[in-house]
Amino acid sequence: MIAALSSCHMLFFLSFAAQAGFVVDEYEDSPVGIMSKNEHGKLFVSKVTLNPAIVFSSSKRPSPEELDALHHRAHEECYIANSVRSEVVVGTRQSAS
Repeated sequence: MIAALSSCHMLFFLSFAAQAGFVVDEYEDSPVGIMSKNEHGKLFVSKVTLNPAIVFSSSKRPSPEELDALHHRAHEECYIANSVRSEVVVGTRQSAS
């Protein structure tokens, strides 16, 4: 499930980055999932943190604000993130350039 969330986010991110004219050379994520017990004492994935590191090429590179906006939009559109009750956050892992 964690890998699926990561892949979904990545695909939307890459699409939105390309639409904005950014060229992505590398995209690597190290997602982390946390399990907790629900109200019935059963384990569930309560939080997923995505930690994407992205390498852009060409002269057009996103500002930190544009990068945050791309991640926010990718998260909002990811149908897997919209289908789970887990909290999903995008970490602040430094992007390479």
